[in-house]
Amino acid sequence: MIIPKNKQEIAYMRATGHLLADVFAEFAPLVIEGVSTKSLDEQIEKMLVARGLISQSKGYMGYLYATCISINEEIVHGVPDAKRFLHQGDLVKIDICARRAGFCADMARCFVVGTMNDELRKFVEVAYQSLDAGIKNVVIGKRLGDVSAAIQRVVESAGCSVVREFAGHGIGAAMHEDPEVLNYGAAGTGSRIKEGMAIAIEPMITQRNCAVKILSDGWTAVACNGGLAAHVEDTVIATEHGPEVITRV
Repeated sequence: MIIPKNKQEIAYMRATGHLLADVFAEFAPLVIEGVSTKSLDEQIEKMLVARGLISQSKGYMGYLYATCISINEEIVHGVPDAKRFLHQGDLVKIDICARRAGFCADMARCFVVGTMNDELRKFVEVAYQSLDAGIKNVVIGKRLGDVSAAIQRVVESAGCSVVREFAGHGIGAAMHEDPEVLNYGAAGTGSRIKEGMAIAIEPMITQRNCAVKILSDGWTAVACNGGLAAHVEDTVIATEHGPEVITRV
């Protein structure tokens, strides 16, 4: 069941989202060559705690870390590792869902270690453009299929592929709520968007169409053909004034 948020709940979510965005801004300079993904996770968790934010991934189905850190062909749910170090040219995706005052916000961004070449820049731009296209359709009276179709259109028109095995989701008091928010679909279909609906929109894309597999850690999802994967995410609320992105400040 989709649960619209009232003004007080939106205010709590907004505060959580803004604090989470601050954390991303603070740790961005730490995504550098030579740092281990476990060290990065530990530093990020300290930043979360300092703001009163509680990671929602840590403890979820036995997961041990505050963040998911996925590199290059890894799509989502990459597990921090003390022996996994960042290298020049790596495409790093960091995903964090945090809770404060009873309400959550979810956010993911792409980072490139060192210099970004033109091919990589264009690929990452497609991911962000598809996210923005989806967000623009979080309008009262539209349907979730409009969000999904807008994402798919941007991704596929650029010659890239949508990962269909995972999707965005509703969010609020819990990290995952109804509805499921696909990154592909037909405009004019799906649930009607109503005032107060809160969703996490998260395009997951690959350079070319490929199968997805889960690594032996039970979490990390990888593009099987070795091509790069990108993942970006924002938490968005449908308001009378249009879509409000609470994970951007």
